[in-house]
Amino acid sequence: MNQNEKVLADFQTRVRQLILRFQEIKKENGDLYAMVEEKEAEIESLKEQMAQKDHDYQSLKMAKMLEITSGDLEGAKDRVANLIRDVNKCIAVLSGDK
Repeated sequence: MNQNEKVLADFQTRVRQLILRFQEIKKENGDLYAMVEEKEAEIESLKEQMAQKDHDYQSLKMAKMLEITSGDLEGAKDRVANLIRDVNKCIAVLSGDK
């Protein structure tokens, strides 16, 4: 085998190695792109969940404010009822004295 044939065989071997490496890298690149797409889908799903949780939290906060307001209303009604009873007792006492 002369020098040119040896260089040519070496060149062919290197080209085959480059082609194999290119195919490996191409497959790895495809896998990485698939992984990125999967992660982006997961991020979108988590963003949707976070938005839903935020909406639920805001609704719960509003319900709690209404509950507190309703509780204050019940307390106010009780205080007014007690005042009316006291006024009625006073009227009864005053009426009995006349």
